[in-house]
This record gives sequence, C-alpha cells and structure tokens, in this order.
Amino acid sequence: MDLFLIFLLFFLLLSDTGATSDTAALSLFRSETDLHGTLLPNWTTTTTACTADWAGVNCTNNRVTTLSLPFFNLRGPIDALSSLDQLRFVDLRGNRLNGTLTPISQCLNLKLMYLSGNDFSGEIPLGFSSLHRLLRLDLSNNNLQGPIPSNLSKLSRLLTLYLQNNEISGTIPDLLDSLPHLKELNLSNNELYGMVPKTLSSKFGDASFYGNEGLCGSKPFPPCSYTGSRPAPPQTVLSNPTSLPSSSSTTIEESSSRHHKGLRNGAVVAIVVANSVLLLVIASFAVAYYCGKYSRDSNSLTGTREGGKRRNGNSGEKRVYANAGGGDSDGTNATDKSRLVFFDRKKQFELEDLLRASAEMLGKGSLGTVYKAVLDDGCVVAVKRLKDANPCARKEFEQYMDVIGKIRHPNIVRFRAYYYAREEKLLVYDYLPNGSLHSLLHENRGPGRIPLDWTTRISLILGAARGLARIHEEYAASRIPHGNVKSSNILLDKNGVSCISDFGLSLLLNPVHAIARLGGYRAPEQAEIKKLSQKSDVYSFGVLLLEVLTGKVPSQHSSPNRARVKEEETSGDLPKWVQSVVRDEWTAEVFDPELLRYKNIEEELVSMLHVAMACVVPQPEKRPTMAEAVKMIEEIRVEQSPLGEEYDESRTSLSPSLPTTEDALA
Repeated sequence: MDLFLIFLLFFLLLSDTGATSDTAALSLFRSETDLHGTLLPNWTTTTTACTADWAGVNCTNNRVTTLSLPFFNLRGPIDALSSLDQLRFVDLRGNRLNGTLTPISQCLNLKLMYLSGNDFSGEIPLGFSSLHRLLRLDLSNNNLQGPIPSNLSKLSRLLTLYLQNNEISGTIPDLLDSLPHLKELNLSNNELYGMVPKTLSSKFGDASFYGNEGLCGSKPFPPCSYTGSRPAPPQTVLSNPTSLPSSSSTTIEESSSRHHKGLRNGAVVAIVVANSVLLLVIASFAVAYYCGKYSRDSNSLTGTREGGKRRNGNSGEKRVYANAGGGDSDGTNATDKSRLVFFDRKKQFELEDLLRASAEMLGKGSLGTVYKAVLDDGCVVAVKRLKDANPCARKEFEQYMDVIGKIRHPNIVRFRAYYYAREEKLLVYDYLPNGSLHSLLHENRGPGRIPLDWTTRISLILGAARGLARIHEEYAASRIPHGNVKSSNILLDKNGVSCISDFGLSLLLNPVHAIARLGGYRAPEQAEIKKLSQKSDVYSFGVLLLEVLTGKVPSQHSSPNRARVKEEETSGDLPKWVQSVVRDEWTAEVFDPELLRYKNIEEELVSMLHVAMACVVPQPEKRPTMAEAVKMIEEIRVEQSPLGEEYDESRTSLSPSLPTTEDALA
C-alpha cells in the first residue's frame, strides 16, 4: 500500500511538472507570435494552460495534447512548441508563422499536423521520420525548399501527405511500397523533376503532380529523357512586365514563319521589293482597316454570343479575346501586350493559351463580364474582362494590381494574373466551382428546394468575415476597403469554403463613381461622404449577415430572383425592416422560416442578430472592426475540431476540409 501511494505521489508530481512546463512553452509561444497580446487574450500565466481552459488548447491527464489556432494571424517562429512532448494534434493553418519546421519534429507523439498557409521555409526536417504515430501531414502553401526526404518512408501509419504549393525540388521517392496506408497525396506546384513513379500516378492521379515542369513519364507528362541532372527551369513571368523576355509567337506569326521558310531566296527578295513599292499606296487603307477591325473586336469576345453558355449547357462554347498587336499611346508595346503578368510562379500559362481556351460566361457585373475559361491542359480559371472599366494609364494600373495581388488568405479568392492594354484589361482568378452565397440563399425558393441549413450558413459567413478582416488588417495603414461586399461576391470553392471576391476593384474608379457602380450594401454615411471606407465595409457585412439570417434580398441590390420574394418582406432597406420588427418585439418573425425548423438554435440566432445589428449602426465610429466581428461570431459558434475525443487511427475522416482555393484548378 505504501508503495502504491509513493508511486501515485510520484506520478502526480511528474504530471504537475509537465503541466508547468507545457504552460511555460505556450506562454513563450504567445510572446513570440502574438506581439501585441490581442490575439490570445485569455492565455494568462496565473494558472496552468490546462486548468485555465486556454483558447485552442485541450489537455489529457493535465498535459497539453491539442493546439488548434487556425487563422489567428499569429506571426513568428514555433520554436517554443518543441517541448510539448505529449502533443497529439496541432492545427496552425492560415497564420503567418515563419522559420523552420525543425522544432515541431521534436514532438514525437504527434498524430495530426496541419501547418498549411504559413511562411515556413527551409527543408522538410529529416527528424520527421521519427514521428512514427503521424497520420496526417499538411505542409502545403508555404515556402519549403529542398528534396522530399526519403526517410519519410518510415512513417508507416501515414494517411495524408500534402506538400503542394511550395518550392520543393528533386525527384519523387517511390513512397507507395513503404507507406501502404497512404490515401491522399498532393505534390503539385513545386519544382520536382524526373519520372513520376507509376505506382503513385496510378493510385493518386495526375492532378497530384501538376505544376512541376521537370516531371516526365506517361501521359499527360512528356516522355522521359531524364539523365539525373536537374533540367533548366522554364522562363517565368513575374510582376514587372518591362523586364520580361520576348513573348512566344502567336499562331498567325507561326504560320507566316513556316510559309516563308519554304520559299527560295529569290522569291523572298521579289516579295520584299513588291511590298516596298506597294507600301505607300496601301498604308492608309491598312491603318484604317485594322483600326476599325480592332474597334469592332474589342467590343465582343471572338466567337461569343451575348447570351453565353449558361449553367444548363444549352448554348455553345466561346473564346476569350485579347488584342496582342501594335503599340498603345500609353507606352504599351507589342511585347508587353502579349504578356500575362503573374504574381507567383505557380500554374502559369501564356496569353496564347488563354486565347485558345473555351469560355463560358458566368455573369455580368458593374465592372465587366466574368468567364469560366478551360485551357487545353484542363486548367480552369475565372477571367474578368474590365474592357471599359477604367481609362487609367499602364503604370497606375500596374500599381493597383500590385496592391491587390499580394494578399493571400484561404477566404479570399486568389488573384493570379492580369493583362493590360489600353482597350483591353483582363484579370485572372482561381475558378471556384460551387457558385455564390447569393444563389444558395435565394435561388429556387419554394416547394422542392433544399434549405440552406444553419451550420452551413454560419460557416460561410464566418469565412467571409475572416477574409474581410484580413483585408482590413493587411491594408490598415492605407485604409483600403474591399468596397463591394455583397452575397454575390461570396463564392464557394470545391470544398464548400467561402471566399470573398472582387477585392480592390474600387481602386480603379473615381471614389464617387465607385459608390455608384460598386458600394456593396451601402452605409448611410456614403450618401454624404461619397467615399468607400473600411467602416462602410463593416456596415455591408452587417447587411450580409442580416441577409443570411432573414433569407431576404437587401432592397438596395435587387436580383433576378427578387420577384420571388414577397413585397412586404423587402419594403424599405433590410436593416430598417429588422429594426422595426425587433422594436415591436416580434423578433422570431425576423428569421428565415427555413431556419425555424431546426431545433435548439434560437439562442445562436439571436446572438448572431446582435452581431449584425452592431455592424449596421448608423454611426461609423460605433461599429466594431471586422476583427472584432470575427471574434464575436467565433464565440457564438466555434468551428468543431477535426479531432474527436478518441484518436481512432482507422478513421479516414480526420482530415478537415482544407479551407484553400489553391487546388481549385486541378
């Protein structure tokens, strides 16, 4: 009995020591990643992390086993986590953490590791091979370099390996034989080269390897002539068009080149002389003809009917048109005009590829028309044509594009590239295949409609809030707003994650014109100030939240489906209508009847209504910031962790639906 008591006392002493050590480690982590102390306010040192119920921290036997802080905007290294020797689950997706991954490789009990969407650099640590219990490893969307360590073959329990969108180089080790349980693999958009192992391509598909220019093998990859050395990297186009290499020839130029190549020298000389004689005679006619042709072509897409190919597939395909000839009065030369300007090295293509792409018109907005373009290699992108949106000069346009092109967040639609000419401007985005929040809320109302459930609505609104908050934070100093917040600009990616679109296009317009043509759900002060602001974004978000809660279309922005909504439901603007109903103590009448069928959500509905009403107060200074709005929503409904109480290694559902649009083109 005495021996048992001694053992128990020893165990409790060890447990208490471990809890103190874990608390110290997390406190150090906070000091290095939450510099202003505002992101993790309840992480205090008065008690241990386990007894104080710190945000994102779960414990077992008074030891930290879970650290889940996705999208908290943490910045800094993760060195302090190396001493969390009982850590099983770490989810730090979508932050701005940096440094190397070596510290986390010392957490030998890890089973689930989600570190995507950060700024980690260096190589994948060799020490990862010691994480024998690891089931899921997601290091995608970072800046990792170097090879894929061959000793990852020791991770015999691994189910998921995501390494896409890094700068990983070298050849692909044949992992299949040594990783028999591997079910998900993505190595796309790196700098890998050499042969794609047949065992891997046959099991995981070619999409897992796209975006690695040096790979070869069976189709769709080129035949292998790999000799063991790294191939020369292809020319890439970054965001400075003035320093670009000359573009590849157009189809017309290639045809002309092949024709002349087959002629003898005498014939070529004769043609040149004849052309010289005729040049002065026909010059004026040629100029008039081509100018007129350009003017006609720049007003429509080549081979495109105005109605376009609708989602029901009743009409034919179209092609996106962009002029690539001549020079413009703003200094745009022929080489510049034939170039797409990309913001990163991943998933690039030539303008010629875009010209050949079949295109489907998705809709028309206040600044232009949006098309879904399918390239020859199967890549799908969204192209917004700004043709008449803005007459600004090339330099000014490029400055605006650089501003909006640098932001990266899982809840913001990725801006990939742009094309500039005086009479033609194209913006290229990720294509998100699941439509908009507007269509989910308002289309097909009536008998037979599948309602949009509450959990889905709150998840979509939280994603939109996080994306908008990131925009406001990124551009806090310059106070750049989104400027066009509305449900039709909240798009869903292939995993059903909401992403906010159209950020930054307000920069292309005069402030007065921006309010008239954009404005989203307009704040009251905009009638006098005639200026977009981040506070007006908050108001627009509040109206968006009311739209989600009520199921009603805000009156200021009617839609084709407006006729389906009862007139009395949309008389006046939505915030005033909600205020009048709540004032008369008919709060239940505010909510969408589709939501009232769900049980036990009344408290959440009312709490979310309070958030919306705080955002739409008439006085801008009294509105919360978007970061505060995000926090309020998270307190109402915290997203469920992908990890349950039990660590069931046989489950394949532990991998969360990754909130990223990076693989939307695959």
